[in-house]
Amino acid sequence: MSVNGTRVVSVGHYQPEKVLTNDDLAKMVDTNDEWIVSRVGIKERRIAAEDEKVADMAIHAARQALENAGLQPGDIDMVLVATVSAKDTCPNTACRVADALGISTPAAMDVNTACSGFEYALAQADMAIRVGSATRALVVGAEKLTAVTDWEDRTSCVLFGDGAGAVVVEGTDDPELAISPVVWGSEPSMSDVIRIEEDVPYIKQAGQTVFRWATTQLAPLIEQVAERAGVKIDELAAFVPHQANLRIIQGIAKRLDFSDDCVIAEDIVYSGNTSAASVPLALSKLVQSGKVPSGAPILLFGFGGGLTYAGQVIRCP
Repeated sequence: MSVNGTRVVSVGHYQPEKVLTNDDLAKMVDTNDEWIVSRVGIKERRIAAEDEKVADMAIHAARQALENAGLQPGDIDMVLVATVSAKDTCPNTACRVADALGISTPAAMDVNTACSGFEYALAQADMAIRVGSATRALVVGAEKLTAVTDWEDRTSCVLFGDGAGAVVVEGTDDPELAISPVVWGSEPSMSDVIRIEEDVPYIKQAGQTVFRWATTQLAPLIEQVAERAGVKIDELAAFVPHQANLRIIQGIAKRLDFSDDCVIAEDIVYSGNTSAASVPLALSKLVQSGKVPSGAPILLFGFGGGLTYAGQVIRCP
C-alpha cells in the first residue's frame, strides 16, 4: 500500500477507580463546591492508587487501543508516550508499555511538552510513518498529576486528576482520512508560568497569566490548524481541546464561534486537568460514544507548560 498520510484507527483510555469530589476536597483545604465550579468548572477528578504508576495507566489505555484495532503486538513498531509526571526517568515509560504488551524492538520514546504532549507525540508518529521509519504506532498520553500536586494549595489542588488515553496510528493511501500537518510552537519567555522543578516538586502555576494567554492567544492558532487541514470551523464534527479549565474552553469556543454540540468539554468536569492525557482521554470517550460518525473531522489542540501548544485535525476512526 502506498502511504499518502496516516490515520487514527482506534482509541482507548483508562482512569483510576477512586473519585475525589469537590466536597471531599472541602474537607482537606479551605474551599467548596461552588467556588471550584464557578472558577474552573470541575466537579470531580480521578485519583490513582499510591502504588499505581504512570506506566500502569499508559499500559491499560494502550492495551485497549490495540484490542479495539484488532491488532497484535507484532503489528506495532513505534511506541510514544507523552507525560510530564512519570517518576521513572530510565527506562522511559514507552519501553515499559512496549514490554508489558509484548511489543518487540519498537522505536520507543517519551515526549514531555506537558499538556500539549499528546499532540506533539501524534505529530512525530505521523511524520515517522510518512517517511517510512515506522509502519504503525501506539501514541499514549498518561499522567499521575496527583503525585506532584500540593494538597495544601487550594488554588491548584482542585485542578488535577490522573488517567491515560491512547490511539493506534497507521499509514493510509486515502488523503481524505489523513491526519493534517501539525501546527505547533511555544512561548519560551513564559516558561516559568507553569513549573515542576527539582527544587519545587509540586506543580506551580500563575493561573491568571495562563488564563489570559490561553483565551487571547490561542484562537488564531486553532484557526491555523483548521486551515492547514483544509476544513472550516463550521465543518468540524468535534473540537477536542486540552481539558485545562472549563472557562478557558468556553472562552476559546466563543471567540471561534464553535457550536455547543461541537465543543468537547465534559471531561474537565468529571476528570479534572490530566495534562497530556486530557485530549486522548476525551477523544477516546467521544469515539466510543458513537456521537461522531467515522471519517468526520475532529480538531485536537493541546496547550500548557513551556508554554507549548500543538494541534491537528484527525478523522474519526
